[in-house]
Amino acid sequence: MRSKQRRIARLATALLGGLLALPAWSQAAAPTHIDSGDTAWMLTATALVLLMTLPGLALFYGGMVRAKNLLSVLMQCFAITAVVTVLWIVYGYSLAFSTTGMQAGSTGWHSIIGGLDRAMLAGLKPDSRYQTVPEAVFVMFQLTFAIITPALIVGAYAERMKFSAMLWFSGLWLTFVYLPVAHMVWSGPGSLLGDLGVLDFAGGTVVHINAGIAGLIACLVIGKRRGYPHVPMPPHNLGYTVIGASLLWLGWFGFNAGSAVAANGSAGMAMLVTQIATAAAALGWLVAEWVVHGRPSVLGIVSGAVAGLVAVTPAAGTAGPGGSLVLGFVAGVVCFFSATRLKHKFGYDDSLDVFGVHAVAGILGGLLTGPLASPALGGFGTVTSLWGQLWIQAKGVGFTIAWSAVLSFVLLKLIDKTLGLRVDDEQEMVGLDIALHEEKAYNLS
Repeated sequence: MRSKQRRIARLATALLGGLLALPAWSQAAAPTHIDSGDTAWMLTATALVLLMTLPGLALFYGGMVRAKNLLSVLMQCFAITAVVTVLWIVYGYSLAFSTTGMQAGSTGWHSIIGGLDRAMLAGLKPDSRYQTVPEAVFVMFQLTFAIITPALIVGAYAERMKFSAMLWFSGLWLTFVYLPVAHMVWSGPGSLLGDLGVLDFAGGTVVHINAGIAGLIACLVIGKRRGYPHVPMPPHNLGYTVIGASLLWLGWFGFNAGSAVAANGSAGMAMLVTQIATAAAALGWLVAEWVVHGRPSVLGIVSGAVAGLVAVTPAAGTAGPGGSLVLGFVAGVVCFFSATRLKHKFGYDDSLDVFGVHAVAGILGGLLTGPLASPALGGFGTVTSLWGQLWIQAKGVGFTIAWSAVLSFVLLKLIDKTLGLRVDDEQEMVGLDIALHEEKAYNLS
């Protein structure tokens, strides 16, 4: 009898010990250390995203402008990289990713913008951790996103904005437009759009809709280039543009697959669907152009590829291969018409089709991210209602459009009333390379 009681006591003790150990087991399941594999991948992804701006976007845009404005575009991309880096360290990262005071379901100002407790990267140490990577790597990774977003807008006002006005606009736009949207989508529980359930894996709303709408407002406020649309303004070096687009395609793997913040299956699938959507969009634009104009063009196929890269960006973490194939092809066709027919119908001078490609493909991708995340359509998300998630995505897209449009307009008007936005007619005719920088891209003798 006593032997039986002792066995029962030992069993009870073992069960009690197991129950007491459960919190330790759950804590052990959460990441508690820096993983070298994840860190190596994120270092690589960060370098790839920086490559997207310098030299990728710079060459992509530079080849499409006239020869007399090549250096001005390269200069703008380079200067934005420097300015945004400094602002990001001083207060940008803190306003975007500080979570002090945030609570799930909160509607206070913390849900819209972070605080300044991380200004000058306060508290950052070599062993500071974000998930399984050093926080310093995450800071740098997100910095590359903050750099390319205002740089994308350059294509809308290319060949006519003052360099000083461009610097002020980029800095103010980063502060009042980009940082709040990044916080509202990506900062975690307690963020306005994040709590709403908006899906944006790698920046469809934060980067592309945000920049594309700002580009449309910028080209409307600053006005058309001298002679547009009656004077031909063909790209001066499509070779540069193709090289730039190729670098964007390569760098986008860091952009999308890097947004998993780990070297895991999610990153691998994001890389695959990015490749699929980009190829499908390039072919979609090519087919549409071939049917409408009777021939495919080099500029067309690379523009289509960029449209696919943009469209798949918000969906890269949840869409399956089949969904990304359809999304890419549709984006290529739709953006062909938005960058040609739509622009000509309404007469705005979006120099390098920032709105026609980035905003339109971003809106398309942002809306379809919800349905394509559904397992019923081959996705890998937890979407339970296709129409419900589509409505959530629509609210996120609509909010971002309104936020970017209103604030971009206010900033542009403020700069125009103080510094002036536009170079004078003589400077525009001579070209910004000579007029603003007293340099020439090509010295033929």
